[in-house]
Amino acid sequence: MSTDDEALQRAIERIGGDLAAAFPSSARHPLKALDARAMEMASSDQELKAALFRFVDVVPACRSLDDLARHLTGFLDQVPERTPPLAAAMRLGDTKTGRKALGAAAAGGVKHMAHRFIVGETPGSALGVLRQLWLRGVASSVDLLGEATVTESEADAYAARCTSALEELASAARSWSSRPALERDGTGPLPRANLSVKVSALTPLLRPDAPDLGRRDAAGRLRPLLRRAAALDAHLHIDMESFDSLEAVLDLVLELFSEDEFRTGPSAGIVIQAYLRDSPQQLEQVLDWARATNRTTPLLIRLVKGAYWDHEIVEARQHGWPTPVYEVKADCDRNFEALTRTLLAARPGVRVAVASHNLRSVAHAIAVNRLAGADDRDLEIQVLRGLGDDLQDALAARGFRVRTYCPVGDLVAGMAYLVRRLLENTSNESFLHEQARGASLEELLAAP
Repeated sequence: MSTDDEALQRAIERIGGDLAAAFPSSARHPLKALDARAMEMASSDQELKAALFRFVDVVPACRSLDDLARHLTGFLDQVPERTPPLAAAMRLGDTKTGRKALGAAAAGGVKHMAHRFIVGETPGSALGVLRQLWLRGVASSVDLLGEATVTESEADAYAARCTSALEELASAARSWSSRPALERDGTGPLPRANLSVKVSALTPLLRPDAPDLGRRDAAGRLRPLLRRAAALDAHLHIDMESFDSLEAVLDLVLELFSEDEFRTGPSAGIVIQAYLRDSPQQLEQVLDWARATNRTTPLLIRLVKGAYWDHEIVEARQHGWPTPVYEVKADCDRNFEALTRTLLAARPGVRVAVASHNLRSVAHAIAVNRLAGADDRDLEIQVLRGLGDDLQDALAARGFRVRTYCPVGDLVAGMAYLVRRLLENTSNESFLHEQARGASLEELLAAP
């Protein structure tokens, strides 16, 4: 290990230890955000995990408590080895009264989990949560839940929801108290209102075999959103999704942001997914664009690990394609740290947001930033609602700019999102799982 590497590791250990000390004692078991016992069982039993997630996915289609119970027992019946609680649940499904009780318990459990991640059914209903976060020193980005649309009318409706959300968020945020750490970095002011949108929900035509058609159709709905965001002094963030749409989405966004109309604003951003093997090349493409375009308001780049790992693995294997994602967690973590260093070195041409619940990844970003002589305010840390709450509060308590990604929508629209979060939270190799099993701080902060 070189002298520079040793200095970086010492800084990571200091920062990580300081953040860990700020966690409440209840955070020693991070699965508390869910039903801990059930999630630990799912984490250790792949058949049970699959059965529970299939059940969560079909909940919106169930029309009665009896229907819910029948689906739950049907999925659980596929689990070869049943623990006593599972056996008891299966017995409840044998009678009408038992199915009603089991259905009610299942519905309540899924609703409880959903509310851990989803802050409200509408932007208006979420404003109270967003305001409380702001008062605690935490900014937010609202994500209007909705997977890929299949009709023009659905895409129009999603665009209208985005417009309405921008207006509601901007209006409410004007009355929030001053929070200088959240409202400015070394480059300039940061909007209070922040909305994340998905291109796949802005067009039903986003297909790998006809990317130009999808880009043109999505652009017709994205341009008015950018104009409205500029008028409201709001930030609009474009989320990246599955690998098959990535190239089309990235080309669309960079093309739109290059237009004269949007060179001066609004504040906007994109996502780089570190679990993709070619993410370094994607980042270089974006940084080359940023240097050539020189927008008045720098592009904000949100670095994430990625939320579609299972989908990408399954689809690649089904088609016999090379796997586009890292299959070993340590490889993804190393890439995440390399991309973090590249991003931080690219400022002030871009703004940087590091999104992770991994204590090592967060401490690494802060340490690299500080060792480069940069101000803490020029780095933003982002977490997901329901998964990063304790880390969020620890960061805010120490004056860091932290932003929580807050999904908004109904249970039907949010079900795919919820399943992805559950998959992330119960991964046998995840940081949360390692912390739950009692891994030491030294292990959690070790280099990948």
